[in-house]
Amino acid sequence: MSDPLQLKRWHDFMATVHQAAHQHTPLESSGKLIRLAGLVLEAQGVKTPVGSQCLIDMPDDPDTAVLAEVVGFNGERAFLMPAGDVQGLSSGARVRPLAPYRPQLRLGQEPKAMLSNDRGVLRLPFGKGLLGRVVDAHGHPIDKLGPLEHVRVEPMERALINSMDRAPVRQPLDTGVRAINGLLTVGRGQRLGLFAGSGVGKSVLLGMMARFTRADVIVVGLIGERGREVKEFIEDILGTDGRERSVVVAAPADSPPLLRMQGAQYATAVAERFRDEGLDVLLLMDSLSRYAMAQREIALAIGEPPATKGYPPSCFAKLPQLVERSGNGPQGQGSITAFYTVLSEGDDQQDPIADAARAILDGHIVLSRSLADSGIYPAIDIEASASRVMHNVVSPEHLQQARRYRQLYSRYQKARDLIQLGAYMHGSDPDTDRAIALFPAMQQYLMQDMHEKALLDESIRQLRLTVGEPQTGGRA
Repeated sequence: MSDPLQLKRWHDFMATVHQAAHQHTPLESSGKLIRLAGLVLEAQGVKTPVGSQCLIDMPDDPDTAVLAEVVGFNGERAFLMPAGDVQGLSSGARVRPLAPYRPQLRLGQEPKAMLSNDRGVLRLPFGKGLLGRVVDAHGHPIDKLGPLEHVRVEPMERALINSMDRAPVRQPLDTGVRAINGLLTVGRGQRLGLFAGSGVGKSVLLGMMARFTRADVIVVGLIGERGREVKEFIEDILGTDGRERSVVVAAPADSPPLLRMQGAQYATAVAERFRDEGLDVLLLMDSLSRYAMAQREIALAIGEPPATKGYPPSCFAKLPQLVERSGNGPQGQGSITAFYTVLSEGDDQQDPIADAARAILDGHIVLSRSLADSGIYPAIDIEASASRVMHNVVSPEHLQQARRYRQLYSRYQKARDLIQLGAYMHGSDPDTDRAIALFPAMQQYLMQDMHEKALLDESIRQLRLTVGEPQTGGRA
């Protein structure tokens, strides 16, 4: 080979071959769809870890695929939960684990998933560009305001904070709701449950806290709610002022259970990123019960045996894994104060999810249907509610006044039937006499219009005037 040009081409070709031979090129494994039963897809030949993402090719359209996640396995069979509609799939369809550095894929009507280069973990958008936007469980905007800007794409998974590194809850948080500020004072970094049946005003109360709470960022997770309620909460309840500093993650009731769970996890992850930046975050999750129901659907579909009232054990394991991600960060960093709504089916406070949530949260606010029927809003049942950190964030004088209010309120409720029947004799009990005299003022203290803001200091002052106790010191 005497021609210098041909010799150069030969050397260039051999250099290319040598480089390709030493380059690591992962082999793509694939399997096939062998069964579809209810919500679960079974695939054979797919060996990928639980939590990985896969694509199932549509037989009639090779450029379209259904996104699914591996949720379990049995021998050589992998169980997958689809993230979209499975209409059109057939037996034998190709199942492909998402490979590293795969280019953008067409997923039919499902959003294009952004994936990491390790075992197909979802990468979702984070950052201040999410403020004022409404996104779905995949981080794609659904508010018709254009694409997201000033965001970074990161995996949702992150290391948990050591419990010993967390800052203690020591500062009160102004929620703008008089009854909560005065009688159930919330600490910055606290996690509370909002327990209520359907139609007693929990969404309105969440909207009040979203608009009035002193927080740098508000993250709202609307999980499993009706599509109509999603739009109404954003436009009517949250309002323009609340939306400007809020991120709304919506996974409505018609979303697959996988997306409902992912929506709750994504909302929590967004709050975590803002906390890492040193901001004080208010996380409103509506609702924790829908999250547990989504996990129940997945667990029962893959064959996990039911335990308490149809809920499998994995449901009760998932709840603390989600809740424990909120709270204070390390000393000197930001915080996540979280409110989780818990739907009490049939107003049963002993519902298994309600009972489990009550045990892992730092307090509970119970909404009463009888109070709502009486026209008292927010319908907070003071006797059944409690804040477990209130004694750490208020002064002894404030704590004493709150306890005095509870004593008088409870004393009136116990004698209510006798009072209404006219059977109670004035002078029989001094505390009951005082409770009867103060009850109209105590009831008025609980009532607050949804557009009225009650500051923390003003709430404490009105509490002192309501119970008639003199002030002996300032707020801690």
